[in-house]
Amino acid sequence: MNRFYTVLQTSWDWRAAVNFMFGGTGSALILIIAIASLPGTPALPAGITALVLVGLGLFTVWLEIGRPMRFLHVFFHPQTSWMTREASVALLLFPVTLIGLLYRNPAIVIAAGLLGLVFLYCQARILLASKGIPSWREPAIVALIISTGLVEGSAVFILYLLLSGSSMQTAMLVLLPVLLVIRALSWNSYRQRLIAGQAPQQTLSILRDIHATTLWAGNITPAVLAAIALLIPVAGPPAGAVAALLALFSGWHMKFTIITRASQQQGYSVGKLKRGRPQIKPPVRRKPDRFVF
Repeated sequence: MNRFYTVLQTSWDWRAAVNFMFGGTGSALILIIAIASLPGTPALPAGITALVLVGLGLFTVWLEIGRPMRFLHVFFHPQTSWMTREASVALLLFPVTLIGLLYRNPAIVIAAGLLGLVFLYCQARILLASKGIPSWREPAIVALIISTGLVEGSAVFILYLLLSGSSMQTAMLVLLPVLLVIRALSWNSYRQRLIAGQAPQQTLSILRDIHATTLWAGNITPAVLAAIALLIPVAGPPAGAVAALLALFSGWHMKFTIITRASQQQGYSVGKLKRGRPQIKPPVRRKPDRFVF
């Protein structure tokens, strides 16, 4: 099939990208906090940070709306729109998280964590539903968005634990490389499937340009630094902090690129034309049925 044009979409800009960056990190952070609160009490400062990130993401989307005062219209299509579902989950996410944090109730925080996971899943499905953009409609993007959100949430939580001096940082530094491996595999799978699906060359070129940075600086290097932080106690805090920052900012960079730069629209395509006039076949004549008595 011959594609005769591929142009960059202009409906979503950096404001939409910030929602996927901050919203994905914040919602995943709530899930990480919920898991970490099972043996103890929830971390209030980290939880507030998570809600601020989600709120900032949603605020930037509100800024992008052509008529901001008509934002309530986003709630009108829950049966068809993943954006509506994301906004609806956010309405529950904020009060449930605040109640769980303020009352230090792990059970309520677990419920908030599950809502955070659903919010992150809705973000992934928003991209998947954009059928006109090959880099978004690829099914592998769901695993990529979820895995990178979990990495980012874990990274922010590690930074909080390092600042607060919590002993839980050891367990999180063990978890981070596992999540980084999953994200690296998801990234490679995503790129390979786009290549196999013959995505626009502009899209593949842009993703190829950030591949080394995403794989090495964003996944392999943080995993190695996390291992160093575990094995060498003296180097633990600085190595852990650098690992978390690299994991966080590389995820944001990847999502920003996919939303704003690697989002070429795929034009119409036609089959290979053949020379000559089409052959007109005579109509098929059916013989009358014969009944035997």
